[in-house]
Amino acid sequence: MTPPPRRPAPDPSSGSTVVPGAPLPHPATSVPFPSPVPPGTGWPGDPATAATPVAHDPAEVAALASGCDLAGLSARVSVCRACPRLVAWREDVAVHKRAGFAAEPYWGRPVAGWGDADPRLLVLGLAPAAHGGNRTGRVFTGDRSGHWLFAALHRAGLSRTPDSVDAADGQALDGARIVAAVRCAPPDNRPTPEERDACAPWLAAELALLPRVRVVVCLGGFAWDAALRLLASTGRVVPRPRPRFGHGAVARIGDTTLVGCYHPSQQNTFTGRLTPAMLDDVLTTALRLAAAPPGADGPADLGGAPD
Repeated sequence: MTPPPRRPAPDPSSGSTVVPGAPLPHPATSVPFPSPVPPGTGWPGDPATAATPVAHDPAEVAALASGCDLAGLSARVSVCRACPRLVAWREDVAVHKRAGFAAEPYWGRPVAGWGDADPRLLVLGLAPAAHGGNRTGRVFTGDRSGHWLFAALHRAGLSRTPDSVDAADGQALDGARIVAAVRCAPPDNRPTPEERDACAPWLAAELALLPRVRVVVCLGGFAWDAALRLLASTGRVVPRPRPRFGHGAVARIGDTTLVGCYHPSQQNTFTGRLTPAMLDDVLTTALRLAAAPPGADGPADLGGAPD
């Protein structure tokens, strides 16, 4: 089937605002919500309230990312409005829905990290999918990429069930947490460098609140580069030349080890570039490294298949 033509990203400088859609029933709870969903209105798993402080620019992101616990950080992430282009896009998608989800409300807000609050393993992706996390309000939930990832996490003993459908499906992670380098769905899955940098304090603050994380599984080259930038910003010494991303690549940066994995996008899974066995192998490696005693010798960079 030929996909519908892409709608151009709305122009955030035009002064136009997205009119929230009429309330529609949540697919799991049947409670009606407008699209985008206002904070504190009862959406399953919504970490924010109407009183949660909102960042309107990168400087406010940096200020609000500090001085709060994990729950407070997730709440502040979920209402961020620092990047006009991303705000306009995520909300436009929430109103002008994909036909298959036209009867559902869309979250239409930033998607916070989700999973175990004290994990040893962090899974880092690029950004929420326009009709996945941007619709369901939970990272890697409601799309094919999420189906692949959660099936693998389940096989590894890290998730309660093998799929992630919506924020009220009873899914849970044990020992792992999933985050995105950029918390809003970007047009064409391509955030700008400025948007990446504006979002970086959220990621840095989240990692600082997860002291037991020793391994980061990076889904794709964008996540790998974001992880290297993050670790460098926290004072860890990144080798020169910088470790290259590849599927199965392993790089130790200070006390944190990165493990590269092809992103479970349809482009990679439909073509066989990424198979379930390949994803299982990455998680097996990550869990082995996470279980190793602190300071145990390991490879600085095992290489791997290039991106």
